[in-house]
Amino acid sequence: MTSSSKSSGGKAGHRRPSGLSAARLLAVQALYQMTVNKEPAAQVIAEFLKHRVDEDLEGLKHGAVNRDLMIQLVQGVSEQADTLDDMLAAVLDDDWTVERLEILLLALLRAATFELSERAEVPARVVVSEYVDLANAFFDGRETSFVNGLLDRLAHILRMEEFGDAGALPDIS
Repeated sequence: MTSSSKSSGGKAGHRRPSGLSAARLLAVQALYQMTVNKEPAAQVIAEFLKHRVDEDLEGLKHGAVNRDLMIQLVQGVSEQADTLDDMLAAVLDDDWTVERLEILLLALLRAATFELSERAEVPARVVVSEYVDLANAFFDGRETSFVNGLLDRLAHILRMEEFGDAGALPDIS
């Protein structure tokens, strides 16, 4: 999916993100940096903890960033990227591939997929909402709808029990 990434971080500065939301935002940024600069997770995590966690976001201080969540997301996505990509591929339309996704969009979707698959204590609707908000902060246009639809579909598969009968959804496990 080609994107029109917002260079300034977009709408994220309109309200102060919570510690969990800020952790998700920083995790997506770290995952993006890892991909673009081909840097290992440990190096990027150390840099973010040292230099980025206390920075202003669109002129506002982050809430108390949940450092544990940020680390868990970055490490988890780094360690499980292939599995997460397989899950995403299973719910993409036939004419889309994971390789076709823009780097920032893929980082966001991987983090969300990791949360849906590994953090059962967080309700699926919360995960979807958080990452749709992030997509809205990073992108103008149809990417937000794309993220919403894809994550909703994935959530109904990975968290069937939260949504009731899954019907004829594909098995992605």
